[in-house]
Amino acid sequence: MIRKEAYVHKSVMEELKRIVDDSEVTKEDDALWPPDRLGRHGLEIVLGDEHISFTVSKIGSLLDVYQSRDPEGLRIFYYLVQDLKCLVFSLIGVHFKIKPI
Repeated sequence: MIRKEAYVHKSVMEELKRIVDDSEVTKEDDALWPPDRLGRHGLEIVLGDEHISFTVSKIGSLLDVYQSRDPEGLRIFYYLVQDLKCLVFSLIGVHFKIKPI
């Protein structure tokens, strides 16, 4: 498992909270999602008093999502993870951007 720690501005944390709240992933249950076979995706969310942890088998494509026993819940999880990854990679890219001379 790879864990990294970063410090971000309060506005970034508010945007992260908004993205998670808007996705409504906290209403989902991972009981019907595919168990981890070859690898797994995990997401842990702590919002106020709410602490939720999701684990699912690695998702290769949307076909894996739609063939699961809970395609709607897994689709919400899949798109949330994609959105969070885009945000984090954008922040990293902006932080390490080299200014041309």
